Amino acid sequence: MARRTKEDALVTRDLILDAAERVFQRRGVSRTSLQEIAQDAGLTRGAIYWHFDNKADVFDAMLQRVTLPMVASLKSPPEAEAADPLQHLRRNVASAFHQTVHDLQVQRVFEIASHKVEYVDELLTLRERHITERNECMDDLHRLVSLAVDCGQLPSSVCVRPAAIGLHALIDGLMHNWLLHPESFDLEAVGTQALDAYLAGLGVAANRLLVAA
Repeated sequence: MARRTKEDALVTRDLILDAAERVFQRRGVSRTSLQEIAQDAGLTRGAIYWHFDNKADVFDAMLQRVTLPMVASLKSPPEAEAADPLQHLRRNVASAFHQTVHDLQVQRVFEIASHKVEYVDELLTLRERHITERNECMDDLHRLVSLAVDCGQLPSSVCVRPAAIGLHALIDGLMHNWLLHPESFDLEAVGTQALDAYLAGLGVAANRLLVAA
């Protein structure tokens, strides 16, 4: 009986989070009330408070149910990165683009986190999580660019930190702009081409600096 009660509680929790995704996407996070989430889920507001303290808690739990594309896409065993860091980068960024396009739940949550939330009032604390995840992604890109320089895939004159920041801006910007209007371009095809052009540009720019010197 206790097991059934626990399973029922998990089902109810998922119902709440499913409803939160729908209402957040439709109305935006700041304009959504717990009552609206409860109505969408076919539950009472008391049922939400049984599982969550407030709307920020619901939003955070919604994010934790999925792995957003760039959060985990660059993680891999060190030996896999060291063998061919640029190919590793290219393959995993392509995977992030693919996930953004084809995984509808990830796409929905990514859209909410990118375009439907204001970090004010009770949601202000979640801004720190967003910053932390961005910084971790930047560190991953920094590591891969540094490895590419170390193994000769990129010239030693490449400034690693600015190159990593530019990479993050390119990848993140492509996904954010695609979410605004998915019909405007093919994220997988154009995203891969833009990444290749950026990586090629790092080599070209660095070589020109060497010639000029």
